[in-house]
Amino acid sequence: QKKDPYYVEELEPVLSVFDSCARNFVSPQTFYLKPRRQKNMNCHRATLAVFLAVSGNGISSVGAFSPPSPRAAAASPGVATTQKNMVATAPPMPGTANGSSSSDAPLGWDCDDEANCVQVPACDEEACRTSLDVRIHNEWYDLSGWRKAHPAGAHWIDWYDGRDATEVMDAFHSEKARGMWQKLPKSSPEAVEVLSKQVADDSSTQIAFRELRDQLQADGWWERDFVHEATLLAIWVSLVVGAAATAHTVAPISSVLLALAMTNAGWLGHDYVHGVDKFCDRMRNFVCFGAGLGTTWWSDKHNKHHALTNEMGVDEDIATDPFLYTWAPDPKHDSPLRKIQHLIFFVPFSALFALWRYDTMQVAIGAVEEKRPGAKEELAGLLAHYFVLLTLFPLGVWFPAVFLSGLMSALIVTPTHQSEELFGDYQPDWVKAQFESTRNAVMTNPFSEWLWGGMQYQLEHHLFPSMPRSKYPALKPILTKFAQDNNIKGGYRESGEFEILKMNWDLYKEVAEADPVEGAPYSRGHGQLGAISLGFSPAAKNAKALQS
Repeated sequence: QKKDPYYVEELEPVLSVFDSCARNFVSPQTFYLKPRRQKNMNCHRATLAVFLAVSGNGISSVGAFSPPSPRAAAASPGVATTQKNMVATAPPMPGTANGSSSSDAPLGWDCDDEANCVQVPACDEEACRTSLDVRIHNEWYDLSGWRKAHPAGAHWIDWYDGRDATEVMDAFHSEKARGMWQKLPKSSPEAVEVLSKQVADDSSTQIAFRELRDQLQADGWWERDFVHEATLLAIWVSLVVGAAATAHTVAPISSVLLALAMTNAGWLGHDYVHGVDKFCDRMRNFVCFGAGLGTTWWSDKHNKHHALTNEMGVDEDIATDPFLYTWAPDPKHDSPLRKIQHLIFFVPFSALFALWRYDTMQVAIGAVEEKRPGAKEELAGLLAHYFVLLTLFPLGVWFPAVFLSGLMSALIVTPTHQSEELFGDYQPDWVKAQFESTRNAVMTNPFSEWLWGGMQYQLEHHLFPSMPRSKYPALKPILTKFAQDNNIKGGYRESGEFEILKMNWDLYKEVAEADPVEGAPYSRGHGQLGAISLGFSPAAKNAKALQS
């Protein structure tokens, strides 16, 4: 069909009519499924007849136009999306053999925010539901009804369609949430049969890691050391007070103290946003007031980095072009700045905090407009931050502090991943991917140990992001042995704090001197959904495969 110019030329206007009837079933430009309304069924049936006459095929011809992204929630009830198989069929029409009675109507799932799900008609006045299958602890679940109720957004559920999400489920969720998934409806036997043949079984490394996590949980590794937490908060308060006291007398000192306070607040907020205990729930918006960074922005962007670490085109933490490239780009995505990036790296590094603040406000305002939970409280914290900042500190103090804090933060967050393996495709073994894409930094003095805010234990943090950072140093021998026992390539990786910075600079220099590469992966994430909205998700790839 794709090679037949008559088919393409004649089919396009028919599909345009189909779209104008409010079905929006397919579009030659976007191949995007959108909601349908029952009141337009007569129009749909007439245009579908024209469609069939022109295509010369049975109704399964619609399968050639699968959506580019599983974010098309309102798909046909006959659409089944899996990692390697997407088949679209038209929904039953009233009066047809498959839709003549309500008992024959297709069913879907609808869930509330407590994961209580009920079966409902797949098609209502707004949309049609489709199956969405995710494996958790060796069991397949149909999350089509849960996706919209998911507090962190439907895109997370969509991304794991036809995939295993066990490690991500365990890593990012509270004890309550980890108990809720068992209440969700299980996938149909037909879907499980197909998926079981297409998706690899859990690896021995994954199984061993789950056993290790369960043992650590039972041994109390998630219990928080409140003396340690109070000490870190006291240091932050002292820095803010010192910066305010010197703001109008010794401006340079004030800027340095304020920059240290901002960086420290960022690491504290990082702990609290990742945390899943009651203390972290209460402290969740600290990062808004203390650092001017939003919890919604941080969760969306940063958790994607944790789930899909160093996956090119998806992980935004390695998508720093056009100012800094971590691999030689395609010529169409190249920039003259790449040739000198190792000489000017400190400039974009310094802008990191300013960029984060700008992104935060955009996302926070959008979250309020979308009525996301806690969005108003988050925005209030951000406004309070800027009220205090602009009231207590002159422009000559807080402005350089923002850029100095950005430089310090970038020097800490970039070297622990960028010099390690970069992945051109989805990594089904999440545990091995974390070991292979992460390098720890060994500190040489107490000040550095505090300044790095736990990021020197990057592997421990990536494997157990909700664990209090005070526990990370004691994990090193356990993870070293785990890597040895499971024959993980590269083992437990670590380098000195200055050596790891040199490794990152060497990478920038190597990429600067390299020639562009035709067909190199596109790195830019373009917002919170990144490659998900760009159509790099599993379902989108399968849709493209069906087009070829």
